Amino acid sequence: SCIGVRNLLQGLSFSVKCYSNINHLQTICLCNTIKAKKCHILDCSGSSCTHRTTPPGSILPWRSFSCKEGTRIPSKRKENTSMVTSELLCKNLLKSEQQNWNDISPMYNLMTKRIKGKLEEFHKKCTFNSRSPRMRFGENLYFEENGCVFLSKADDVDEGNVDILFSTEDLGFSDAFVQRIRISPDQRYMAISLKSENSEEATCFIMKLGHFPVVEKVIPSVFSFEWATNDVLYYTSQKNLKCQNVFMTTFSYQKLTKLVYTEQDARFFVDIYCTKDRRFLTINSNSKTTSEVWLVDCSHPFELPALVQARTEGVIYHIEHRNDELYILTTYGEPAEYKLMKAPVASSSKENWQLVYTPEKKTKLVDFEMFSNDCIMFLKNAGHLYLNVISFVSHSVQSIKLPTWACEFELESHPEHTTSTCYFQLSSPVHPPKRFAYSFKENNLIEQAVQEVPIITNCHTTRLLAKSKDETLVPITVFHNMNSKELHRKPLLVHVYGAYGIDLNMSFKEEKLMLIEEDWILAYCHVRGGGELGLSWHKDGCQHNKLNGLHDLKACITLLHKLGFSQPKHTALAAASAGGVLAGALCNTDPELIRAVVLRAPFVDVLNTMMKTHLPLTIEEQEEWGNPLEDEKCMTYIKSYCPYQNIKPQRYPSVFITAYENDQRIPLIGILQYVQKLRKAALDHASRTSKKGNWVPNIILDVQANGSHCDSSWEHSLSE
Repeated sequence: SCIGVRNLLQGLSFSVKCYSNINHLQTICLCNTIKAKKCHILDCSGSSCTHRTTPPGSILPWRSFSCKEGTRIPSKRKENTSMVTSELLCKNLLKSEQQNWNDISPMYNLMTKRIKGKLEEFHKKCTFNSRSPRMRFGENLYFEENGCVFLSKADDVDEGNVDILFSTEDLGFSDAFVQRIRISPDQRYMAISLKSENSEEATCFIMKLGHFPVVEKVIPSVFSFEWATNDVLYYTSQKNLKCQNVFMTTFSYQKLTKLVYTEQDARFFVDIYCTKDRRFLTINSNSKTTSEVWLVDCSHPFELPALVQARTEGVIYHIEHRNDELYILTTYGEPAEYKLMKAPVASSSKENWQLVYTPEKKTKLVDFEMFSNDCIMFLKNAGHLYLNVISFVSHSVQSIKLPTWACEFELESHPEHTTSTCYFQLSSPVHPPKRFAYSFKENNLIEQAVQEVPIITNCHTTRLLAKSKDETLVPITVFHNMNSKELHRKPLLVHVYGAYGIDLNMSFKEEKLMLIEEDWILAYCHVRGGGELGLSWHKDGCQHNKLNGLHDLKACITLLHKLGFSQPKHTALAAASAGGVLAGALCNTDPELIRAVVLRAPFVDVLNTMMKTHLPLTIEEQEEWGNPLEDEKCMTYIKSYCPYQNIKPQRYPSVFITAYENDQRIPLIGILQYVQKLRKAALDHASRTSKKGNWVPNIILDVQANGSHCDSSWEHSLSE
């Protein structure tokens, strides 16, 4: 059930410019022991299907259709001259930057070799005694490691008595990694998706299990999929970063594939999941601010889906089910934050929604899991994680605080909603994942195993509040070595994101542990635009409030320096994707605060990108950045902070940028032009000034032919 919740609670992250490092969309998640591999997915052309035009979110009548592989509708539009010119400019700039990279990169070979060796050493330590999560169905356990899916009896797994159900290597996908697994209720079929680092689209394989598992069907370009019954699979197709169609396919004697649902509004993205008790399969159509859910009765999978509540602007909701009642996680009502409500299945419209529980003010609802007699809410308040256990039997709520070092959690799969234990993992940037369990029977929290991995025990965690320009208090999380002296002389790495209502990623990374050992200070600035303090925190940092995030970032870095955490000449700033907006803006407004900036696939040309409606994400991104094409005030406002638009001759920090040639989310031409303009401004400033000690910053761009906008494998990450 965490599939839909994560999408909703993380600002509908499937359609934004940056994915979280922890993939909560999986039933079986890749753990640190699993070597995520590169992939060469089959070049399967998308199928076309002609159907009548319908209103947004329409349920289509059941009908069969024929799919002709490779069918393409020829475009009647002639190529625009400006687009051809832009492509030519992009090629020339790319060639120039590649030559620049080839000239500069050898200078760092010795440093690279040293860092790579240390990171490999840390990686081995941190994966020594961990294992991949298990998914239990009755007496059977399913788990994935190194591209293979295994099956064992629950009592035999530690004895090594396992069967291999699926191997990427045996199918000729030796470089693929497993993204998602779904087992049919009777365990006769397994649907599994494989993904490539170089593509955002996955290929789904349906395996018929038995003594000799065989591939029953291959479906290209799939995003989400769920079993409605033993032999009926629903799935969504993905094209150009959009999911707008839901299909049903059967594996009974009469095999059918039908289009069930289509979404016409370009702002909305469709995914599917099953309620925890498997009573309903839900079709969820979400924009960044509004959602709509349709229910498929799993006992009658061929009947038309039923609408829960028609989309209402500004209302997001997610559905679970228990005892003929829908439990609704929603922003409906005051305050406009997530709360738990319920309604009868037969009368599900919002006027019948009854309040069950509302989290405290300024508390972020991170995730939610339903069980037969209880539900668990994972919450974040003032940087601390805790869980609330809501009992439907005793009608009580118990709050349990989690360890103070914990910054991220990952909920494990619980296919059986009657289970008496909830499993999850906790981590921080410098703490490898630890497995915990909450027992409903014992009413207590249990740490599953003593961590045998030698980790840094002298790392100190500090939580601060910086006062922004408008007096708003902005949280900062700081990590440093307790044995370090004279912190004002130590190097500081500041992290920022601040977009889409997504929390700043604070999952474990080997390089963070290495930096702490080498006496670096790590700071995470939870600025407005992110989701750390709930939906209002995001609202206060998007569209016409975007500058709030910039003011927050400046206040955070200023406070760190004031309190003796490093100083400007030893301070670096790191950001990825949409975090590049605030990082790039700070370079323009307050370059004296930092000495270096590291950007990964950064969004640095907001205005020009939002003016190009032919790009796949522009329309839906308007809810985050505004629509400069129709709103002159919006255009003026974006111009006021857009990193590319505000470059000027001055002393900039050194900048290192990693970009990807085939990035579908961040146009490469925007990054290339940003680097060229920034380099020219820095050189112009240097040539006009003759101050003693004047220097020209390093402005380096590494454009990688492989890789994509989303998180890469360990090997690729190590290389970067």
